[in-house]
Amino acid sequence: PRSDSFPRRTARCSTTTQPHPDQLAAQPAGPRLTPRSPAGDVVLAYLRAQVNALTTMDPMVRRDEHDAVHQMRVAARRLRSALQAFEQVVGGPQARFLEAELKWLGGLLGAPRDAEVLAGRLQRHLHETPAELVMGAVARRLRLHFAPLAAAGRADLLAALDSARYFVLLDALAELLANPPLTAKAGKRAVDVLPALVARAYRRVARRTRQVPRAPSGHARDVALHDVRKAAKRARYAAEAVSPAMGGKAGRFARRMKDLQSVLGDHQDAVVARGVDRELGLSSYLAGENAFTYGLLHERDAEEALWLQDQARRAWQRSSRPKYRRWMT
Repeated sequence: PRSDSFPRRTARCSTTTQPHPDQLAAQPAGPRLTPRSPAGDVVLAYLRAQVNALTTMDPMVRRDEHDAVHQMRVAARRLRSALQAFEQVVGGPQARFLEAELKWLGGLLGAPRDAEVLAGRLQRHLHETPAELVMGAVARRLRLHFAPLAAAGRADLLAALDSARYFVLLDALAELLANPPLTAKAGKRAVDVLPALVARAYRRVARRTRQVPRAPSGHARDVALHDVRKAAKRARYAAEAVSPAMGGKAGRFARRMKDLQSVLGDHQDAVVARGVDRELGLSSYLAGENAFTYGLLHERDAEEALWLQDQARRAWQRSSRPKYRRWMT
């Protein structure tokens, strides 16, 4: 079945004993948070945990340890999403500066990570293709295509981590925590402020989801679905941020948004892979090689993208049930 309405990771092993960043992110500092806690305390606890996760990952990224780039990227994304979602609690020029710089850092962290993920995906699909349908040195061409991308992305990232710009960002994060630019709403009870801000993030997801069927099939539809994914990620992180104070209902909503985000992430992986399949097939053809196998890989990714559109529609139907949002009101 198809519908018009609507990633897997690999890396080297490590012997590190550092806690997982998701554990760090789930450890709010200070006294126990409740619905009566000041909204500013709740948001700052989350921001503090993400800064802790980001700085913990820094030396691990430099040592090229297992999953470190991905986890540092997640911490940067969570920080940026929280600053966007809770601008009515922690706002002003300082927060806007950090949003822009975290976007820059996330882009640098994304380049080697995306190359790694995409290479792993195509290699896995090639391995699953019957041997009699693999024509030519496809595995070799995949390695030659992705190895320079991964190396260049890592070199750019390491250069950025040694740059003055990055250390200015770290200083700005430390200043944010030491002297937070709190608004008047920061002193109000969490229950009176934060659920409405998570609801606002949810409405963004709903608006973008309604726009998907209006987008023509093809590139415009893929872009619309990617926009839904980004909005779902922000809503998920916002709910995760308030869950220490608001309890399990916020956590359940966050998990539903994560489900939607994950399906749409797989869809985006298939869309990007489809483009690489075509690029590699064309390069192979122009080099006088047999491009048949790249056509098979392209068709597989195209079919998977269509299937995932239907899965995303189902995930939205589940995650948008009113019972997951009653705590917001």
